[in-house]
Amino acid sequence: MLAPLDALSPLDGRYAADTDPLRGYLTEAALYRARVQVEVEYLIFLARSPRIPFVKPLNAAQQGALRTLYRQFGSEAAAAVAAWDRRVNHDVKAVEYWLREQLTALGLEEWNEALHWALTSEDINNLAYGLLVRGARDNVLIPAVRDIYISLRDLATTYAELPMLARTHGQPATPTTFGKEMNVFAHRLGRANDVVNRIVLTGKLNGATGTFAAHVAALPDVDWLRFSQAFVKFLELEPVTLTTQIEPHDTLAELCDAIRRVNVVLLDLDMDFWRYISDGYLGQHAAAGEVGSSTMPHKVNPIDFENSEGNLHVANALLELLARKLPISRLQRDLSDSTVLRTLGTAFGHSLVAYQRTLRGLGKVEPNVERMRADLQAHPEVLGEAIQTILRREGYPTPYELLKQLTRGKAPTHDDLRQFIDALDVAPAVKAELQALTPESYTGIATQLARLQP
Repeated sequence: MLAPLDALSPLDGRYAADTDPLRGYLTEAALYRARVQVEVEYLIFLARSPRIPFVKPLNAAQQGALRTLYRQFGSEAAAAVAAWDRRVNHDVKAVEYWLREQLTALGLEEWNEALHWALTSEDINNLAYGLLVRGARDNVLIPAVRDIYISLRDLATTYAELPMLARTHGQPATPTTFGKEMNVFAHRLGRANDVVNRIVLTGKLNGATGTFAAHVAALPDVDWLRFSQAFVKFLELEPVTLTTQIEPHDTLAELCDAIRRVNVVLLDLDMDFWRYISDGYLGQHAAAGEVGSSTMPHKVNPIDFENSEGNLHVANALLELLARKLPISRLQRDLSDSTVLRTLGTAFGHSLVAYQRTLRGLGKVEPNVERMRADLQAHPEVLGEAIQTILRREGYPTPYELLKQLTRGKAPTHDDLRQFIDALDVAPAVKAELQALTPESYTGIATQLARLQP
């Protein structure tokens, strides 16, 4: 077995433990297993149809024995299929030959010629990938993103009332609360993850050029379209009726685009957290024994968010390529999609590493309340918006221009604002209203928004 230190890809080396949950779905062994599953279930489906008389019925015990071949498919079985693959240089035919051996060993050699009957390799491959990608999405990626969502919601509710200076264009702007900003990301991430979850993956089973030609030639009286649709639905995939030799990969491309959008939200989050840490708004819990710099002993770097950011860029480059390339195939078939499909594990793997690093980073941060308060106090000019808006309500002439003259490009103090308000020709109640404004309290309904459920 390849040692992690000798792995060409960091997903199988440095990040091997992080990507382990995907190994049951997006490895070569997993692909062999899924192909076995499709071949076995297709054989059982054939045997159930009274209109396909050359395939004898299989009893419950025989069906159970056949299903054991993929349910208990382990490393020895994968190695045996791989040996056939090396011999015949065809990974799908290798599965068929291995299955013939297994049927013979089970005393089911009578069904050998029904294996892979009238099918093309792509009938098996597209359904196998559909099963594997759906499993990786449902059991690994979606739960990992959901964990980040839960962490963000916890930050949102915990710090719903914590005021914080906002920055637009990098400049001091109308205050918000830390919790509200966390809920913005939570809602965005939740919506994006829901889209990933809702995509229904498709599959096809219709022969060498999508015409059921071999099926019809052998058994013209069978409704092969209905048979195919029933089989694909049995695998909990959505049937595609009109195809060339290959399933067009349109829904797989849609899924890659949807995962990429999840990753874009997380890129935005990673970069914002990096800045919040840089500005001192967030502190990080230092891990015992961890080193932040090889020369500067004081450093506690935002490495989790940086690592996540880098992995998300790699993942998105691959996901964009997959979504752009997979739906394209010359005429009725070319093989260029085969090698590209094998990078699904790489794209999903870098995404998963990023999700884990973001979640780890979120677990380390804690708001620096005093720093946030000090920054708010240092920028009373952000109250200019509130003051001019209230004066507009009162019909005061050109209040925007007056506040612009007082604040734009300047650093007025709290005393400057108080003196400005005192000099206004407005009712005492309005003056009192204006004097009561503070940067800490000028957060609108941010607290309510922080607690807003999706």
